[in-house]
Amino acid sequence: MPNIALVAHDAKKDEMIEWALAHRDALEQHTLFGTGTTGGRWIEETGLDVMPLKSGPLGGDAQLGAMIAEGALDALIFFIDPLSAMPHDVDVKSLIRLAILYDTLMAVNPATATAFIDTLTPA
Repeated sequence: MPNIALVAHDAKKDEMIEWALAHRDALEQHTLFGTGTTGGRWIEETGLDVMPLKSGPLGGDAQLGAMIAEGALDALIFFIDPLSAMPHDVDVKSLIRLAILYDTLMAVNPATATAFIDTLTPA
């Protein structure tokens, strides 16, 4: 069962919850990790079992980066808001860099997230 991380910038959290509800059956077949508010909202609003991590700016992005480097994370779903400045932009860039470096599946919007959740989930 693949380990999947769930992250969303503030302006994308509602969109991620909508996406999760649409793909709830597939997601419940995986081990899920979520940073801060995103993880909390997933648990509260979808009923999915999500392992909560720290908020991104408080170390959650670093926790995910470490999981990627250790080979403990199979996929990263990170709904990124391209129109807002992020106070912890350095952490976000580091997480994305590690996902690329370690060839980790990464989705940054609903279209790519749907494409690979369908691939990762047995029929």
